[in-house]
Amino acid sequence: MLGEMKFNNFTKKIASNSPVPGGGSVAAMGAAVAAALTEMVANLTIGKKKYVLEQEEMEKIAGLAEKYREKFSRDMDRDAEAFDSVMEAYKIPKDTEEEKRSNAIQSAAKKAAEVPLEVARDAFELMKWIEIVVEKGNSNAVTDGAVAAMMARTAVLSALYNVKINLCSITDQSFLRKTESEVKQLEEGCQIMERKILAKVKL
Repeated sequence: MLGEMKFNNFTKKIASNSPVPGGGSVAAMGAAVAAALTEMVANLTIGKKKYVLEQEEMEKIAGLAEKYREKFSRDMDRDAEAFDSVMEAYKIPKDTEEEKRSNAIQSAAKKAAEVPLEVARDAFELMKWIEIVVEKGNSNAVTDGAVAAMMARTAVLSALYNVKINLCSITDQSFLRKTESEVKQLEEGCQIMERKILAKVKL
């Protein structure tokens, strides 16, 4: 699994002449880092006398961030697998029944768009919890929360680029309209949310 590789090995794998892992897996990795930082800020708040009133909320956020972190790590592989499926679909001989080949390509392309869209969706949801740890968490770790917000925003935008490139291969107009609408909302939303969170960082 990509998420279990040593960092140097992972970056070497990215740097190779293989198309996977690529930007989609890196977007998921960025989201996992954002979740880890969120979890860290919450854990640095738990048990501190100064933040006794926030403890229950921070415990909840730490648990949620852990689940996000683990899911994003799995998404690194899911994205690579989805891309591999697209490549396999295009390898189907052109002399195969045209409709069968076309359906295989369309199905694979949709999956390859849906995985990073899910990453973007989840990374945006994570930002709501990042806002809370920045506002209420341990003030000594507020910059870690800020970095989490920036990483999450980058993860959303990066994942959405991977959605867009896969949409170029999809002919289902209903799917395209629905997905393009959500992409636009997430692009705008994550940048608004980042600015809102960073405005709360007082140094």
